[in-house]
Amino acid sequence: MAAYLTYWLENVAVHHLRETTHTRYTACVHRYLIRGLGKKKLTKLTAKDVRTWLNQLRTTCQCCERGIDTARDEARCCAVGQCCRKLLSPLTLTYIHSVLKSALEHAVREEEIPRNVARNVRTGTPRPRRFEPLTADEARQFLTAAGGHRLHTLFELALHTGLRKGELLGLRWGDLDLDRGTAAIRRTLQRTAAGGLTTLPTKTRASERRIALPTRCLQSLKLHHEQQQREREAAGTTWQHSGHVFTTVQGTPIDPTNLTRAFTTTLRRAGLRRIRFHDLRHSTATLLLEQGVELVVIKELLGHAHIGVTATVYAHVRLRLQRDAIDTLGIALHGPAITETAIGDGDEPPPCAALVR
Repeated sequence: MAAYLTYWLENVAVHHLRETTHTRYTACVHRYLIRGLGKKKLTKLTAKDVRTWLNQLRTTCQCCERGIDTARDEARCCAVGQCCRKLLSPLTLTYIHSVLKSALEHAVREEEIPRNVARNVRTGTPRPRRFEPLTADEARQFLTAAGGHRLHTLFELALHTGLRKGELLGLRWGDLDLDRGTAAIRRTLQRTAAGGLTTLPTKTRASERRIALPTRCLQSLKLHHEQQQREREAAGTTWQHSGHVFTTVQGTPIDPTNLTRAFTTTLRRAGLRRIRFHDLRHSTATLLLEQGVELVVIKELLGHAHIGVTATVYAHVRLRLQRDAIDTLGIALHGPAITETAIGDGDEPPPCAALVR
């Protein structure tokens, strides 16, 4: 298994995966798969072997297993006999299982094994990762705090369009049609282990799309272009033209880590709770759903490959909108007396679907 997994990474996966994905696959293979199944014969691997290993992995403290505490300057838990029980999350276990399935699937194609035994093992469906989108009031508060920042236009565009961080940083002036009010999303900017800051194709084929830009963002982009021209004149010969919409004061692309740092600082200045930059994308979709925008429109805007992805991620919002809808129907059928009862309860906010529409 160890030999085959190494071969699969170096000769197969490297040609079919994005560099960042291949880096995660490599870490997963060396950290978990080879350590747990590396000595097994590929042709003799059974579903029972995979299930037994996954069950053991589920209950093993990773701090003990990988010597995390031992590597510290001063041990404070597992190395001194006080196990911290650092267990893998269900989401991580599912990811490890999926990498193993991908590797064995190729072994089936090359007729190394007759069937993919990992497919016969069920790990269960993990709960989707929770996210904390901004409310409409918090979004306005955030934009107000970002007003004086040189990347105010980027933050505004992120909230209005739901673009990913890499898509925003990879945006070039040639991708924008400010007269027609559209933007072509063709690439993403990411930091990779081999090439540093690198421009890559979009996450999926569906992610390559053309979106409409709000009037407010068009005005901000024009002002941002003027600001960039002033920065270019101030930089003089040190300016490095990259063609990107959002750059440093020297014209170079912005490192995603630095953008995250600026975003966190802006949140703190606005007095808001700490969230991920990606939660701006979730905020856009949530606010659009609450305004009654159809799911298929949101799917196209976000660049999801399938509408099922959009429906699954924002199921909690749709459930709340269903509650609002049936409460509104109750008002229509039984009169406003029900509204007073619902408001007086205090446990649920008053029905608001009709007002939002």
